[in-house]
Amino acid sequence: MFALPSELSTSVFAELPAEFRNHGRTADWFFGRGPNADSFLEGPAFDQMGNLWVCDIPFGRIFKIDRQGRFELAAEYDGEPNGLQFHRDGSLYITDHRRGLMRLDPATGKVETVLNRVRREGFKGTNDLVFASNGDIYFTDQGQTGLQDPSGRVFRLNAATGHTDMLVDCVPSPNGLVLTADEKTLIVAATRANQIWRLPLHPDGSTTKVSLFLQLQGGLTGPDGLAIDAEDNLAIAHCGLGTVWLFSRLGEPLYRIRSCRGLQTTNLCYGGESGRSLFITESETGTILKADLPVAGQRLFSHA
Repeated sequence: MFALPSELSTSVFAELPAEFRNHGRTADWFFGRGPNADSFLEGPAFDQMGNLWVCDIPFGRIFKIDRQGRFELAAEYDGEPNGLQFHRDGSLYITDHRRGLMRLDPATGKVETVLNRVRREGFKGTNDLVFASNGDIYFTDQGQTGLQDPSGRVFRLNAATGHTDMLVDCVPSPNGLVLTADEKTLIVAATRANQIWRLPLHPDGSTTKVSLFLQLQGGLTGPDGLAIDAEDNLAIAHCGLGTVWLFSRLGEPLYRIRSCRGLQTTNLCYGGESGRSLFITESETGTILKADLPVAGQRLFSHA
């Protein structure tokens, strides 16, 4: 076992304003999660102008947050958006828990379907996504899977052919995912197992010898969103523990970042002027936290 890592603090970068909080409104997405809340922020992603975009899963909303932390409602539709990533053409791709893979035009707010089923079968509930440099999209299909039903899936949508391949179908609650710098390894959070998995990627798009990279512990949920920097240091939003962990590429703990608000640290991304700040969605309180890191810079935008 390793020694406890050094701790870093967070500050509040932005907070969902009162006019966007849905007090008293119900949503089906809260089933099994306890009382309804007024929002549930997720999926942070920066555009090329430095604006931060987040989604509000239960109420089908996409927000744009400017550099001063001001919220603007960019889109609202009949869905449950969970993960966001920008394509190099400027469009925003969405993994929607209810509707599959979607795409938003930031200029018009129009949302359209990219992929809502594979081989005539619907998804369990898509969760998060990442682009490869050739435009391929890797995404997780979580649904209600967990240790009681370890059948969560990870897919790849081939940008050249439009064909969708399933890499694995045995993950207890696959969630956030990132690619290493050489794009030879896909790293996936298995939330309900409190684990981080490594999926070696072969040239034909398949994976073999999937391995357990990190075994976490504690918290009320498990590892959720992931972010990775230029040196393959891995940042993990540990939902239910109010913590972001930072590990080296070898799995050595570097830092623990504590939430200055609630325990629902759900997702994160790198940004800021130096590219060395983490922006973290804290979904319990509807806030965006910020932590400055003394580590390598980040690949800020998708290569896709």
